Formats: sequence, C-alpha cells, structure tokens
Amino acid sequence: MGHVFPRHTKTNLPTAVSGEGCYIIDQNGKHYFDGSGGAAVSCLGHSDQTVQEAIKKQTDQLAFAHSGFFTTEPAEKLADLLVANAPKGIDRVYYVSGGSEAVEAALKLARQYHLERGDKDRSHVIARWQSYHGNTIGALSAGGNKWRREPFMPMLVPMSHIDPCYPYRDQQEGESDEAYGLRAANRLEEEILKVGPEKVSAFICEPVVGATMGAVAAAPGYLKRIREICDQYGVLLILDEVMCGMGRTGTLFACEHDDVTPDILCIAKGLGAGYQPIGAMLCSGKIYNAIENGSGFFQHGHTYQGHPTACAAGYAVISTMLERNLLDNVNKRSEQLMQALSDAFGQHPFVGDIRGRGLFIAIELVKDRETKTPFDPKLAVHAKIKKTAFENGLICYPMPGTIDGKNGDHVLLAPPFIIKDEHIAEIVEKLSASFSSVFDTLAFDTLAFDTLGS
Repeated sequence: MGHVFPRHTKTNLPTAVSGEGCYIIDQNGKHYFDGSGGAAVSCLGHSDQTVQEAIKKQTDQLAFAHSGFFTTEPAEKLADLLVANAPKGIDRVYYVSGGSEAVEAALKLARQYHLERGDKDRSHVIARWQSYHGNTIGALSAGGNKWRREPFMPMLVPMSHIDPCYPYRDQQEGESDEAYGLRAANRLEEEILKVGPEKVSAFICEPVVGATMGAVAAAPGYLKRIREICDQYGVLLILDEVMCGMGRTGTLFACEHDDVTPDILCIAKGLGAGYQPIGAMLCSGKIYNAIENGSGFFQHGHTYQGHPTACAAGYAVISTMLERNLLDNVNKRSEQLMQALSDAFGQHPFVGDIRGRGLFIAIELVKDRETKTPFDPKLAVHAKIKKTAFENGLICYPMPGTIDGKNGDHVLLAPPFIIKDEHIAEIVEKLSASFSSVFDTLAFDTLAFDTLGS
C-alpha cells in the first residue's frame, strides 16, 4: 500500500492500467466487463477516441480559465446543447464538478430564489427515504440513505422525508399502477401541510432511484401529481438525475419519460462519461430571472466550475450520444438485457424483482419470493455477489439496505451504451455463475441454513 487514502482500508485492489471499449484491464492483463459503468458513469466505455481527442485539443488550446473572470467557448457550447435538448422551460446551466455539488447548488438556489422574491420563510426541504443525493452535508441531509446518514446525524441540516414510490413493496393487491402512483405522490401534500406551506422551499427526488433502492422508476402519474402539488403550494421541484440522466434511461433526461419539467435539474456522471469530472445544475428561466432581476448574484461558487477541459469533454460526450444515435441502442439493448435477465432469473428462488428503465436495471434479492422476505443483513449477500462477480470478470453494483437502509439486497446494472449482443450474454453468464457460487455456498453455511429456514 502507498499513501492513497482508499475507500476501505482493508481492501487490496488491483491496479487498473487501461480501458478498451466496455472493459477495464488490470496490471495482470485481466479484463473486467464494466457492467455498471463504475457507478453509472462510463456510458461511452473506456476508449472513445472522439472524446479523448476533444480533451487533448482543448488542453493544447486552453486548459483552465476561472469563471469569475472569463467564459469559454466549451462552456457556452455545452450549455447551448444541453438547453436545446432539455425539458421545456429549462434555460440555464450552472457547472460544477460532480453530483453532490450539483445538489448543493440546487438546494441553495432554491433558497435564494425565494429570498429574491421576498419569501424569507421558505427554507425547508422535503425529500424521500431510500434516495441518495450525494455525500456533502446538504446533499446527505436531503438523501434518504439511513446507513450513510447515521454517522453524521448531528451535523445534518433538518429536512423531512416521505416514503418512496416503491411499487414492488408498497403497491397493494388489486391497486392499479396509476392509483398507487397517485397515493404515493399525495404523501408530499400531507408533508407540506404538516410543515406549513409557507415554510417549504423545495421537494427533491430521483425520477428513477439509483444505488440506494436499485433502479426504481416512478409509477405512472406519480411525477405529474408531484408537479401539481409543488405548483399548488409554491414549492420548487428539484429532480436529481445525477445517476439516471444523460441517456441512461433511454432519453437524454430521465424526466422525459414522465413528461414533467422540474424547476431545477441536477446532472453529472454520464455528462462526462468518466473522461472528465463534471456535473451541472440546470434551472428554469423563471428561477434565473428572479436572480437576474434581483441581486444579480447567485451566492455560491466553485473554483473549477465551467472548467474548459471538462466542458469540452462533456460537449463531446453528449454530441457523440446524439450523433451516433446511442439512445436508440440503449433502448434496444435494454429490451434484450431485461429479457435475458428474466429468462435467466425470473424463476430464481432468491430473485424477487427485476426492474429498471433503459440500461439502468436492478435485481432485488430475497430469501423468500412469496413473502418478499429479505436476507438477514448479517449474511452480506450483496458483498459476496460483488466480490464473486469481480473475480469472474464482471463489475456490477450490489448494494445493501434496499428496503429501509438496513434490510434488503439488490444488484444494479448500468453498462455502457455501446454494448452489443455478445455483451448481454456475457453479463448474464457471469452474473449467473456468481449467483450460483454465492447461493450454493450459503446453503452449506450453518447460519445460512438457519436464516434461509432450510
């Protein structure tokens, strides 16, 4: 070990030395299929020459210029491209370096918007349990991942949380998808009235929940009803598309599926596709105009916002997606991957749900399919699958606490948009081998016998 502070001090990780298409190659020459894009980041794979050349060209011309002194052509071009393809009403782009920063900027902009309009009492934010919005203090406060929040609870900003939209576990027998979506959305109105409408600044949620709950899309009509409630009570709607946006669900912006325009929208991950760290907060013209016609100054900022090299990379990434019609491939491969997973695991005794949208798919694991009972968290099923799949040459994204932050396991898949038929077969084959290895081992473990009720 050197002097790098790793994510976990008790791990001994291989060294990644190169990337080739959908694969990462380590120091021993072993190839790993990147079945989760890292964390839904590497949407173009690891060797896209168009993006690489754009970065090289920009660094040769101008690597950095502080946004307090200059604007740059890459920043202007990327903003124009994003707004041209954004939901109607979105008009401005505020650059940051990642998802957590985008959420922080969104929360602060929501507060300042109300201040600029003389609505000084509006500071309260409502979010959802089992969502994840980032690791900075504001973003962590909004997030509903209880495990991530717990160590830092004394430091978090007071916010309130409502139950998520989680059809697999919350939809009642005989209840239609639309009726459930309406019932789940109305929890927001109940919370607004509880807090006091005059105090609520914003509601934030993920259109498709990512790592914390595992590719759970909003039920039909859910986000439309959320939009109505926000409009009724003067609450801003912030959509966090850091993980699910930028083509991941088959449209450039995930909220296009629900035909809803937020007031503020957060993106990152797929925006830079891993080639450069970049994120952005997009806002409506209404919000921008309140600042422009008021103080004129958004009291926020970062040194590297609007970084020319990062913006050049982002422009190349989005242009590549659109010019190569990669969103068509996302939708085509999504159907194939979902079908292949259903064929392989649809009747698996420990698979409860296979769900997702686009190339953003998750498998929820259960001890009992009929009762949907989760595994005992002590078994750390998610960790065993992650380790075994990695040994088998598949990078996937298993997570614990799917149900309530403690109970439940799922495996998230978010492969690059460039995958082909043979890659789908590889994902399923390696995941199937990993499942078999893990569950066979559990069956011979005494604790597992007790826990599984064998």
